[in-house]
Amino acid sequence: MTLLTVSEALHRTTDRLRKAGIPPAEARAEARSLLSLAGAIPIESIVMYPERLLSESAVAALEASLRRREDREPLAYIWGEREFYGLSFRVTPDVLIPRPETELLVQTGIDFAMPLAAAHLLDIGTGSGCIAVAVAHRLQNAIVDATDISEAALSIAQGNALRHDVSGRIRFSRTNLWPVLPDSRYHVILSNPPYISPEDWSHLEPEVRDKEPTLALVPPDGDALHFYRRLAKESAIRLEPNGMLAVEVGAGQGEAVANLWRSAGFQEVRIFPDLAGIGRVVSGILRTSRLNAI
Repeated sequence: MTLLTVSEALHRTTDRLRKAGIPPAEARAEARSLLSLAGAIPIESIVMYPERLLSESAVAALEASLRRREDREPLAYIWGEREFYGLSFRVTPDVLIPRPETELLVQTGIDFAMPLAAAHLLDIGTGSGCIAVAVAHRLQNAIVDATDISEAALSIAQGNALRHDVSGRIRFSRTNLWPVLPDSRYHVILSNPPYISPEDWSHLEPEVRDKEPTLALVPPDGDALHFYRRLAKESAIRLEPNGMLAVEVGAGQGEAVANLWRSAGFQEVRIFPDLAGIGRVVSGILRTSRLNAI
């Protein structure tokens, strides 16, 4: 096997990533990341010691990772982890990769629950557990229930809860939407549900469309608002009086979801924009729970 210097490896990796369709502005940064992973080299050292020779094992590891990225596998899956809300989460193709936009949903829930002495929260469709774990990590007196239909996803989420020492305050359950305990009532319900329409599906980047779990992205009946309709209707018997329902939404869906909340009797309905100015989180307060809502 031909040995390569750090500089040579960086150049070749960047070139192959560009040819694979990775935008030029991102290719060099991703090349550094792959090189760092393969050679266990801090990214600063890649810049400082460009003439350093890579070992045969590092070259082999780089080639293996590069082929996965050329196949448009997301970088987070190759690394096996992603940072979210200041915490590191293990991720695999069984779970959606946590996005920075979802941190807005987490912060919305935390801000609402912070004044409560002992908040009870629910995370629907927990995936990697990033929402539930981030909330439990920040709210030391909170109890969080987290649900997901995927057994594999729940296994990842439970591992992430253990990693951040909050597993004792998160109760995971495998179910399509609501926890199996019918009498559970919550101060806050949070969800980042599937919301991609069939029309938008074909326009997604291949990293998302072909590599991330379709179950976490696309509603079962092709209706992008499917889960929002259910949440608007069914959360009424799950919320404590003056409880909050908050969800992440896709670009352009904010007002439609806000109208669902209003029609279901929620008050103080708000749409929070992300850093790009896109309405990303919709919240509402249900002043009086309705035990016979369903």
